[in-house]
Amino acid sequence: MPIVMPDDLHALAAAIYQAAGTPPEHARIVASHNVGANLAGHDSHGIVRLPTYVERIAKGHIVPAARPRVIAETPTTLFVDGQWGFGPVISEWTMERLIEKARDVRVAVGAVRDQSHVGRLADYPLKAAQAGFIGLMMCDSGQGTKHVAPFGGRAARLGTNPLAIAFPSDLPGPVFLDMATSAVAGGKLLVARARKQRIPFGWLLDRDGRPTDDPNAQVEGGVMLPLGGPEGHKGYALSFAVETLAALLPGLGFGIDPQGRHNDGAFILVVDPGAFQPPAEFKASVAAFVRYLKETPPAEGFAEVLYPGEIEYRTEQRRRQEGIAVEDDTWQRVSAIAERFGLAHLLRTGAT
Repeated sequence: MPIVMPDDLHALAAAIYQAAGTPPEHARIVASHNVGANLAGHDSHGIVRLPTYVERIAKGHIVPAARPRVIAETPTTLFVDGQWGFGPVISEWTMERLIEKARDVRVAVGAVRDQSHVGRLADYPLKAAQAGFIGLMMCDSGQGTKHVAPFGGRAARLGTNPLAIAFPSDLPGPVFLDMATSAVAGGKLLVARARKQRIPFGWLLDRDGRPTDDPNAQVEGGVMLPLGGPEGHKGYALSFAVETLAALLPGLGFGIDPQGRHNDGAFILVVDPGAFQPPAEFKASVAAFVRYLKETPPAEGFAEVLYPGEIEYRTEQRRRQEGIAVEDDTWQRVSAIAERFGLAHLLRTGAT
């Protein structure tokens, strides 16, 4: 797989988005989210998404210059219409507004409708944590294509319905969780297909309802399973909660509209820990809690106990130095798009 340095990958992605009709500032934001996902090791939401985004622009499913429109607002709430703009642009703007509200009133809640794919969900709660707040975000694809069966079923009725929560702390690396309520994030199947890898049993059922380790089964009539394996009723219930808050609450409905665009409805919560204790004390407590957990003797087969977000932090430090490995299939698709737009000179590979 080619190795691409982060700055080179960002320059390439931003240039491609601009060539596809995206305003420069929006292109920079989307490219930053793509490359940030790769840096954190979440390649499922990284540059592998670029060909799909460009295709959706061409189809009119993404309006690259769209800006958010406020549907309704109070001192503590914000309801936003993304007007089919880029999810990273719309959700970043919404999170920034909610952080400002939380500075004034301690807690702020938002909902977003009619925006494209938001990318790596943790990016938005992490903005809140960097500002000293607790951030939470849930997401659902509205009436877009579904991929996940409810527990006990064999037909898709749910999205992957992820949620992310981030906490401020005194640690050098951020403390957060970012998880799909399905057995695996849909993008990881995309990466497995691109890398021609088998997948663990428990992620998918094939078209006949049988467990499979073939990632292609998803696009051949198969269905993803909820988080939890034999305890999948827990992931299913959590997915139900996410879809209710992120899709039903902002009025996206449920079910599938085959003609509909991918529509990432979102529910966002920002909390000022200063409403309960001095913020510095809370940050110190989170860091102390992490140290307490990391002092746990490791079980057999484990080198150490990691805190939520630690793997991503370590991966980012390494990839900033060593570069990002992009699977051959993805690089070929991105390269073809770059050449089509006359940007082949930006296809730089190799670590510096």
